[in-house]
Amino acid sequence: MLIIAFGLTALAQSAKVGVLTANRTGHASASRSTAPTWGLPSVPRFIAFYGGDINVNDPNAQGFANGNTVEISQANTYGAVQAPPAGKVVIGGTFGNNSAFFGYFDGQGTYDIRTGVSEGNGGTVVQSGTAVETETPTGRDPFGLLEYTTSVQFAKPLTATPGTTYWVNETPQCLSNPNCADGEFYYLSNSQGANSVNGWAQVPQQAYLNSNYFGYTWANWCDSSLGQNQQQCAYLSFGLTR
Repeated sequence: MLIIAFGLTALAQSAKVGVLTANRTGHASASRSTAPTWGLPSVPRFIAFYGGDINVNDPNAQGFANGNTVEISQANTYGAVQAPPAGKVVIGGTFGNNSAFFGYFDGQGTYDIRTGVSEGNGGTVVQSGTAVETETPTGRDPFGLLEYTTSVQFAKPLTATPGTTYWVNETPQCLSNPNCADGEFYYLSNSQGANSVNGWAQVPQQAYLNSNYFGYTWANWCDSSLGQNQQQCAYLSFGLTR
C-alpha cells in the first residue's frame, strides 16, 4: 500500500496525479520478499561502488520519485558518492534500484553526473546523456511494487577526481510503450547497507530531488518540507560500474 505524499496540490499534469514518495504502512512484517535474482553486474570486480539493498521490512524503507513517464513528466533523484582521496578510479556506468508500477520501460534511460550540488543549486554537469538501459527484476517487492535494477553505460568513461563528491542520477523512462499511461518509478532507499560494495563512499543525507512536475528545484530529500526523517532520506540504493 502506498502513502500519498504530495507536498503540493496544483501541479498535476494529467487526470491522475503522480505520487511523490512510496513507503510502507502498518507493521514491518506486512512486507514480503522472494529470493533476489540480483540485477547487478554478475562479476563483482566490475562494481566500483554500491550503496546496498533496500530492507523491505524496515519501517524507514522509502521510495523517491525518479522517472520520466507519461504519468510523471520529469522527476530525478540524485545520490551522492565521494571518490577515494587517492588513486585513479574510472567509472563506465551507473545503476539504481527502482520500484515500478507494472514494470513497463522504454529500454532507454538517462544519466546525469554533477558536482557542487546544494539546496536550490544544481552545481556543474560533469557528464550526462541517454543510453540503452537494462532492467532486471531483483525478486524484491518493496511496498508491493516490483523492484528492478536499471543500468546504463556512459558514452565515455569518467575519471573521478580524488576526494570529489559526485551526485549521480539514473532515470528510467516510459514514454513510447503503449502500456506507459500509469507507469511510475521510485528510487529506493538503503538504510542498512546490505550487500554494499565500498558503501562507505556514499555521503549521507545528500539525496536531492529535481522535478518540474512536483515543483521542486534541487531540494534535499532530508529537508523537512519533504516529510522524511533522517533515516528515510539518508542513503539510496544505487551504484557505479567500471
